[in-house]
Amino acid sequence: MAIKKFDTKALDLILEKMIETVGDSKDEIFRIGEECRTDYESITDELTEIKRKVAQIINDGDKLDIRVRKARLRLSEVSKRFKDYSEEQVREAYEVAHKLQMDLTMARQLEKQLREKRDDLERRLIGLNETIERADHLVSQISVVMNYMMSDIRQMGEALETAKEKQDFGLKIIAAQEDERKRLSREIHDGPAQMMANVMMRSDLIEKIYKERGTDEAIQEIKRMKKMVRSALYEVRRIIYDLRPMALDDLGLIPTLKKYLQTIEEYHRTTRIQFTNIGDDRRLPSNYEVALFRIIQESVQNALKHADAMTIQVKLEIKKDHIMAVIKDDGKGFDMTESKPESFGLLGIRERVALLEGELTIHSKIGTGTLVILQIPMNL
Repeated sequence: MAIKKFDTKALDLILEKMIETVGDSKDEIFRIGEECRTDYESITDELTEIKRKVAQIINDGDKLDIRVRKARLRLSEVSKRFKDYSEEQVREAYEVAHKLQMDLTMARQLEKQLREKRDDLERRLIGLNETIERADHLVSQISVVMNYMMSDIRQMGEALETAKEKQDFGLKIIAAQEDERKRLSREIHDGPAQMMANVMMRSDLIEKIYKERGTDEAIQEIKRMKKMVRSALYEVRRIIYDLRPMALDDLGLIPTLKKYLQTIEEYHRTTRIQFTNIGDDRRLPSNYEVALFRIIQESVQNALKHADAMTIQVKLEIKKDHIMAVIKDDGKGFDMTESKPESFGLLGIRERVALLEGELTIHSKIGTGTLVILQIPMNL
């Protein structure tokens, strides 16, 4: 049975609805996060006041305890030498001791209540902080999905020729998105999230060290915490570059590629990445910059993940009438004559090159690495 051509306009309408729904969900999660932040600040102020009151009631209680002990001694003395004191003095000694004891009991009860409230507020702050982190994480993930949908998916309907190809490509997109979500979730959980949790614990430890051991040891602990924060910041920046560098829109392709490849090289310490620009250093239309960045990014990631390359060379040439990019690695390569399903990454590269009416050439042999060459005409 023949497969009918898919209505690309219907696909665009579906995507528009999907983007709108995802955007509404993102706004709702963001609102929840902002409300939690407001509650967090309010509870933090309340907790500060409670801690002040606890300190004050402890101080007052300690002073009152001294007065109670003195009153008890006075009452004990009067009781032992009952005949030496008047009835009025005996009654006064008893009433004073009784009143101070009642005041101390009430003070200790109030202290207990304030401590319980303090502990409850601290637990609430921990819960709010976790909710804020989850909300921020979800907003970030949704933003990634929306950017991907708006920048890439709308072009797929025009790029694919038949409904069968659309179905196969769509299934691969879903699988790749799920893999990307899992990877992002794992990287953020194992990296920045874990580090920031440790920072929270160390902040409490610093306060304890300062009180128990003094300023010098507290300062040393602060330095260690700063190192952890710096590491967490590096991990966040690396993850952002893996998704879509913000510098691509601000600075253009060449500076962003340099920074991205430098960041990847720092992260994969066993692999050297060389970048050379032998053409014009100028801005390109946004669709060209995004496509070229994604193609080079995917090629470099393939060399890192699958080829076990020690050296990766990236060369870019931008001329007036064409663009040429070469990505070469010294990895283990693969047998191009072997028939196997094409990966999503390679399929994505081919689709991007085709959308720009370019040509893609791949050379590889087992043990000799891989060479990727793409040429794109500048039809401007």
